[in-house]
Amino acid sequence: MIQLGIDRLLADGELRRRLAGRRVALLGHPASVNRVGRHSLDALMTLGDLQITAAFGPQHGMRGDKQDNMVESADYVDPMHRIPVFSLYGEVRYPTEAMLERFDVLLVDLQDIGTRVYTYITTLTYLLEACAQHGKAVWVLDRPNPAGRPVEGSLLEPGWESFVGSAPIPMRHGLTLGELACWLIRHKGLDLEHEVIAMTGYDPEQAPGFGWPRDELAWVNPSPNAASLNMARCFPGTVLLEGTTLSEGRGTTTPLELVGAPGLDICQLMQGMESLAPDWMQGVMLRCCTFSPCFQKHANQLCHGLQLHTDSAHYRHDQFRPFRLIALFLKVLRQQQPDYPLWRDFTYEYETERLAIDLITGGTGLRDWVEDSTAEPADLDERLARDEVEWLEQRGAWLSY
Repeated sequence: MIQLGIDRLLADGELRRRLAGRRVALLGHPASVNRVGRHSLDALMTLGDLQITAAFGPQHGMRGDKQDNMVESADYVDPMHRIPVFSLYGEVRYPTEAMLERFDVLLVDLQDIGTRVYTYITTLTYLLEACAQHGKAVWVLDRPNPAGRPVEGSLLEPGWESFVGSAPIPMRHGLTLGELACWLIRHKGLDLEHEVIAMTGYDPEQAPGFGWPRDELAWVNPSPNAASLNMARCFPGTVLLEGTTLSEGRGTTTPLELVGAPGLDICQLMQGMESLAPDWMQGVMLRCCTFSPCFQKHANQLCHGLQLHTDSAHYRHDQFRPFRLIALFLKVLRQQQPDYPLWRDFTYEYETERLAIDLITGGTGLRDWVEDSTAEPADLDERLARDEVEWLEQRGAWLSY
């Protein structure tokens, strides 16, 4: 049976005694719950032996009050516990000195989904840096990576750092947040008192969850559109669609599990994909579908597209490569419709100069490949494979499970 980092801290009085006399803060969000579904802040406040003086919320808020992207949260006082809750997705994204003065030890209890552009990684990075600079300690209460151990995608290139890419890791990194925190501390050369409260009973290779113990833990959305394990598995690919004019399914009940737009000839696109790189379509069931988003891109218009299904017997964890799959979709669409207005050119995560697709991929490589009529799948595959091997070599020292 799995025991989360938060459950270990709640159950182990000896572990908590090491926090005696120190002011404690919590970085959490809606999925910061223990194994019986109680929010970590509420559970910690009932113990009586911890001096909890503040809390922090990342994008979407501590309790999950913001649905859409680029919707800021304000600081507030928790109405139940009467402690300040500071927003790190509002007036500031980097913690201020006044915020840091409120605690001695920061507990980080965030459910990640294993993809570089998930902004909780950037918030963690900023807090690690700030705590190192101000002599604060960080304890990461570890949680599963629902996407499991597979690695895919190019490394973030120098100069392409942003709020959706804070370090040179691939799109699908294959680490738990605790493991990733240790890598970040070493990579950035931080002098920081830190500890990971590891899980017990966690096997990231165990079927059928392959990273997520689905028969033991309830799925709680870590962000409003992370609505299922299927989404977490697809996200390293479907997040690319945020940099395009295609719908990723926001405004439907299955966001980031879909790709589509009005007027697409999906049968023709599927045939082109199968002809160009059939290996990139393995491990997942692809279902032709129609959908009409209620908001966001193509709102109230009938879209033709595909839904990705990893929730059936068709799923092959070691074969599914969502980054390559969506890249292939974009490539074939460009081949079949050279004038299609593919790239999103409006503000993305407060960036106004660089294209969203380049911010998401951490460089121009994917977009260049899609636009180059002479580029073959092997060209992109060679680039990705080189970076993936490099990352696998780097991350080996940080695997704890």
